[in-house]
Amino acid sequence: MSDYDDSEIEASRAPLLDHLIELRKRLIICVAAIILGFAICFAFSQQIYTVLLHPFKMAAQMYAATGKGHGGAGPFDLLFVLIGLKAAPAATGTLELMFTAPLEFFFTKLKLAGFGAVILTFPVLAWQVYAFVAPGLYKRERHAFLPFLVAAPVLFSMGAALVYFIILPFVLWFSLSQQIMTEGIAVQLLPKVSDYLTLVTTLLLAFGLCFQLPVVLTLLGLAGIVNSAMLWKGWRYAVFAVVVVAAIVTPPDPISQLLLATPIVLLYFISIGCVKLIELRRKKEDEAAGTDVATT
Repeated sequence: MSDYDDSEIEASRAPLLDHLIELRKRLIICVAAIILGFAICFAFSQQIYTVLLHPFKMAAQMYAATGKGHGGAGPFDLLFVLIGLKAAPAATGTLELMFTAPLEFFFTKLKLAGFGAVILTFPVLAWQVYAFVAPGLYKRERHAFLPFLVAAPVLFSMGAALVYFIILPFVLWFSLSQQIMTEGIAVQLLPKVSDYLTLVTTLLLAFGLCFQLPVVLTLLGLAGIVNSAMLWKGWRYAVFAVVVVAAIVTPPDPISQLLLATPIVLLYFISIGCVKLIELRRKKEDEAAGTDVATT
C-alpha cells in the first residue's frame, strides 16, 4: 500500500468515526423516545383502547336502533349520522368484546402501546432522521425536504381520521348486520380484543399510507423520476389502481370503497399540480442560472 493510500485512509477515518458517533447519538435518542412513548401509552392503554372502541359503539347503537338490521336504516342513514346530518341514536345495552386466553388482553395492551409509541414519537423519529442526513444535503435540498416532514404526518392523520370516524363504523355495522337472530338460533358477533385491535391498526396503517400518495409522487418529481405530463397521461390507470386498492382494503360495500377512492383520486390530481409547480420552479431557476452565465 502506497503512502498516498495511507494518507487517504487516515483522512477518511475521522469523518467516518464522526458519522458513526452521530448515528449512535441519533439512535439513542430514538430508542429513548420510543421507550418513553411506550411507557406512556401502556400506562393509558386501557383508556386508549376504550377510545378505539368508539366506532364500534356507534355502529352498535345504529344497528340496535334500526330494527337489528332487518328493515331498518341502511348505510346511508349511518353515513348521515356520522357526518352530523342526523342525530345519533341513544345508547342501549353494553358493548361486549371477549378474550379467550388469560393474558390475551395484557398482550393486546402491549401491542397497542407499541403501536401508539411509534405514532406518538414519530415527530422525534422523523426529526432525528432529518438531522442525521441534513449535513449531507445542499441548502436548497434541505429547504425542499422540510415541508415533507410536516405533510407526511398531516396526511397520515387525515387518513386515520377518515378510518376512525367513517370507515370503521361502516365496517362494524356491516359485520353486525350479518348476525342471525331467529327463534332458537343466535349467531352473534363477539369479537376478541386482539382481533379488534388488529382490525383497527390494519385500517389505520392502510389508509394512512394511502394518503401519503402526494408525498411519494412529489418526491419522485423532485428526483426527476416522474413528471407532470407522465402523471396526467396515466391518470386513467391511476384511478383504476386506486379503485382496486379501495376494493381490497375496505369492506365489500360500495360506500366504504367510494369513501377511500374519492380522496385518493383527488390527492393524485393534487400531486400532479405539485409536480408541475416543481417543474416550473426548476425551469425558472435554470433560466436564471443561464442568464447569469451569459452575463459573465
